[in-house]
Amino acid sequence: MKWTLKFGIPVLGTGLACAVLTAQEPALPHSSPVPQSSAAVASGDIVPPYVPATLGPVPLDWTPPALAVLNAEAAMKTSFTLDRSLLSMAAGLVPDSQAQDRQVINKLDGVSIHLLRFSDAGVPDEGAVDSIRAAYHLRGWKHLVTTTNAGGPLHSGTTDVWLVLDGVNIRGAVVLAETPRSLTLVSVAGNLSPVDLLHLRGHFGIPRFDGEQLEKQ
Repeated sequence: MKWTLKFGIPVLGTGLACAVLTAQEPALPHSSPVPQSSAAVASGDIVPPYVPATLGPVPLDWTPPALAVLNAEAAMKTSFTLDRSLLSMAAGLVPDSQAQDRQVINKLDGVSIHLLRFSDAGVPDEGAVDSIRAAYHLRGWKHLVTTTNAGGPLHSGTTDVWLVLDGVNIRGAVVLAETPRSLTLVSVAGNLSPVDLLHLRGHFGIPRFDGEQLEKQ
């Protein structure tokens, strides 16, 4: 059975992902609560009630609570996770002309992908998207942001990138790509370099964002 995404976003190993597609509830790690300011409560902002560890592998089974809010409003949505064995199979689908991309995919421990497509009215709650960004800020991860109008599936949208750094190596990364009518959240876990992360662009729904800031790491 062939599974076709109507998001206009290229996703590597689509048929493979179909076999592991499951409905997932975000799992919150046990941690200490974060005091919520009265201003945040009054404004209705979603403030994640935890402070996870800064270092360590990216928790692929966790997403910011605000994503569930947007998920409930999406006209089309899908989420799935690829473990190391499935990623190895997906790497085999990469053509020989992208051999370096295949090598980087084989370095990954796992990938979690969340795709949301909204109606013509667009993203219903931009505040929820901001809350997703705030959640990763609270985790203490290094944030990069790239805005592009380069065309393709991203059209005019914003791509946020968060890195979990361990010295000069990247333990994992999260990419949030927003367009006027879609949202893509991709989490990758593994032991990578900044150059490795650049080779993941164009795979797993990750747009081809500007890599200049990564190359300066």
